[in-house]
Amino acid sequence: MLLRHLARPMLASWFVYDGLQAALKPAEHVRAARSGVELVEKSAGIEAPLSEKQVATLVRAHGAATAVAGLFLAVGKAPRTAALTLAALTVPLAVVNQPFTSGEATRAERTRKFVANVGAIGAALIAGADYEGRPGVQWRLEKARHDLALAKQTKQEAVVAGAKGAVKEVSASARGAAKKAAKEAGRSARRATKAAQEAAEHAATLAAGAVHDAEAAVRAKVA
Repeated sequence: MLLRHLARPMLASWFVYDGLQAALKPAEHVRAARSGVELVEKSAGIEAPLSEKQVATLVRAHGAATAVAGLFLAVGKAPRTAALTLAALTVPLAVVNQPFTSGEATRAERTRKFVANVGAIGAALIAGADYEGRPGVQWRLEKARHDLALAKQTKQEAVVAGAKGAVKEVSASARGAAKKAAKEAGRSARRATKAAQEAAEHAATLAAGAVHDAEAAVRAKVA
């Protein structure tokens, strides 16, 4: 999107400028940084305070990191990571520039810087939440849950379908075996009936022959 490619360098320009100023001219930022360092030392119970040179080195390092992250955002190199890094780097500036504990002489200037820092943090967070039209983390999580539930449902349906198929297969096999057994029983019954008929016919033939022989013998005696 053209607007996105224009807005990123515009947003990054403030961070790049401020970072370069701190890296090249740390003296202008050391006094504000010193108040923040003293606050950290007091909270952490550190007895040996940092020297002016050490504070200036911290200011230079912080400024260089801010300028580099701003350049990354300006050219679109890992823009979300760069924007979130800028937001994190600007938080200490908002802390050291907070006007709530300052005197009347510096309160107006510190308030101006504090408001500018808070606004820069908000702008960087918005840029860090820009997915460029791609689905966000929440959508991806919901989709993953939906896909997982669908996979489980599909698996259950497959198991049920497999069980039904197995039952149908067993039923079909049982019916086939019953039909085959019935056919075999029918054939066996027909063979037994045929054998009985043949045996009866053979017995009748033998009986008729015996009767005929007996009649012939009687006639022979009478004659």
